[in-house]
Amino acid sequence: MKLIVICGATATGKSDLAVSVAKEINAEVINADSMQLYKGMDIGTAKLSLSERKGIEHHLIDILEIKDDANVAWYQSIARSKIDELISAGKSVVVVGGTGLYIKAILDDLNFPDTNPELRQKITVEAENLGNEIMHQKLSKLDPAAALAIPKENLRRIIRALEVIELTGKPFTANLPRAASSKYPNALQFGLALDRDHLDQKIDKRVEAMWEKGFAREVSLLMTLGLEQSTTAKKALGYSQLMDYLNGECSEEFAKEETKRSTKAYARRQQTWFARDSRINWIDAASTSAQLEKLLASIN
Repeated sequence: MKLIVICGATATGKSDLAVSVAKEINAEVINADSMQLYKGMDIGTAKLSLSERKGIEHHLIDILEIKDDANVAWYQSIARSKIDELISAGKSVVVVGGTGLYIKAILDDLNFPDTNPELRQKITVEAENLGNEIMHQKLSKLDPAAALAIPKENLRRIIRALEVIELTGKPFTANLPRAASSKYPNALQFGLALDRDHLDQKIDKRVEAMWEKGFAREVSLLMTLGLEQSTTAKKALGYSQLMDYLNGECSEEFAKEETKRSTKAYARRQQTWFARDSRINWIDAASTSAQLEKLLASIN
């Protein structure tokens, strides 16, 4: 049985390629996008519709309510359990997503310590006094790799990373990546790459398409279900910007342009994160047919 991982920056076509590969090798798909875990977050996360999945079973999609919290240790446990279950049943698996830390958590032996309430409170108070920017700068000095993976907008994850660093005396990403300690040493990783200009164009088109599909309506509905009170989901790209618009804090055009800008910045961080892993085989995302041919040739 094969375990294939397809990663890369947002808007490079990972999901469609994963479906094509899964059809060819009779595999099922495991989601490794932290926001596609949430029910109702469809347009803004570019979640494939049932018809776009072409009959391929997808796992770890739509498993959380909007107010539920998610973290790496929890994801590691459920993702590995599902992969082991499928492989034991004789199925190949295609893991797909752009959340680098989630993919590393599947492959590598990350053991995060339990939280320390007193230390967590101390760092939280510090964060409330200093703000996201300064806390993210602090993380950058202590663990540059973690700062690449965690956007400055996600204060909760910044606090957790700083907590782990102080508890262990080691960087949050100390175990990343270590091929020797991989749980799945035979996994084959493929990354989709695009030059900056082409990727920026694709992101612009994707955001415009999101608005045309009714992204504002999706966010408005999720707000009635508690999106603003959530800890994880409200940080999603586009969702936070649209909430600002819907709350009268900015214009809709500003929200759209800010979504494009923040998505491009996130894509840069994704590219930098994945570039650090020498196990990834890179494929040109500009040629759809060549992607599938190269990947299948590599695994057969």
